[in-house]
Amino acid sequence: MSTKDFIEKDFYKVLGVPKDATEAEIKKAYRKLAREFHPDANKGNARAEERFKEISEANDVLGDPKKRKEYDEARALFGNGGFRPGPGAGGGGSFNFDLGDLFGGQAGGQQQGGFGGGLGDVFGGLFNRGGAGTTRTQPRRGQDIESEVTLSFTEAIEGATVPLRMSSQAPCKACSGTGDKNGTPRVCPTCVGTGQVARGSGGGFSLTDPCPDCKGRGLIAEEACEICKGSGRAKSSRTMQVRIPAGVSDNQRIRLRGKGAPGERGGPAGDLYVVVHVGDHPVFGRKDDNLTVTVPVTFAEAALGGEVRVPTLGGPPVTLKLPPGTPNGRTMRARGKGAVRKDGTRGDLLVTVEVSVPKDLSGKARDALEAYREATAEEDPRAELFQAAKGA
Repeated sequence: MSTKDFIEKDFYKVLGVPKDATEAEIKKAYRKLAREFHPDANKGNARAEERFKEISEANDVLGDPKKRKEYDEARALFGNGGFRPGPGAGGGGSFNFDLGDLFGGQAGGQQQGGFGGGLGDVFGGLFNRGGAGTTRTQPRRGQDIESEVTLSFTEAIEGATVPLRMSSQAPCKACSGTGDKNGTPRVCPTCVGTGQVARGSGGGFSLTDPCPDCKGRGLIAEEACEICKGSGRAKSSRTMQVRIPAGVSDNQRIRLRGKGAPGERGGPAGDLYVVVHVGDHPVFGRKDDNLTVTVPVTFAEAALGGEVRVPTLGGPPVTLKLPPGTPNGRTMRARGKGAVRKDGTRGDLLVTVEVSVPKDLSGKARDALEAYREATAEEDPRAELFQAAKGA
């Protein structure tokens, strides 16, 4: 995030909370909006995805007491894009100028998720204390990377370590990130290695822009590297072993901090986002943190009751007791045999009973069923159905 964005964006408005909102109110507002605009719930909706990014950005600042304090102080100082001089400033009032002009030269040196050296770095160039030689090129955060991985149903429930091959921008190996073919770039004479140049804006202020000759790097290649064309950055591929936590669900997006592309000039690495796809299981299904399974039972077991052995995922079978008169489609619960939750506990296994009707009967079985039909001939299981139909 650039310093300009840090000051100009109204994060309170983004989350829909007042400026004096408590941490709990901010957290509640963020969770509500995040659920509404999460990409998983709005597939293919670019506007919802952009809104989700804005919400996450606002929460990243307001949800951190230190960042929130810096943000409030900066907004109070600069107001709605206008700088307010102190009591000793000439004129006694405030004067406005475009924040985009003020911070336009610094946006490229900041990084998402952080604020560089804080407002002190901004003020150092703003008031030109000590001249242009006091400024220095800011570290740059590495790019975020997104990848996908497909897990089996069991791997998703139990967790797995998988290899991921990723491509990203990194310091060019051919020139050691210098941009010079021979690895011996010279200091830019325009900015004297700072990567920034000062320009006057009137009123005693001196503003800074990225150096137009070295593009803010502070160095100029004597002979540009053939691989990176003098940029010092090149495409790099690497394979990383990534641990996917237990209980991950299909299409879930996992963030691994600091596992993205390397930063520049000592800046932190970006983040790695892994989208997980989960395959089906021939026996088990999933509902939130619970697993599901359908178990066939005989008519006799359903009518008379009995004990039924039920398989579990990766563990020994469990025995469930069917009460007499168990109807078809009834669901019972085997506690602690489901998916792993975030707190390490497990959900349940939901067992649905399905009465199995035999296609072929032996003579003995047929005689027994005929006797049962005669014994229950006076019972009409559809009587209530017709009564209800007449009364509707």
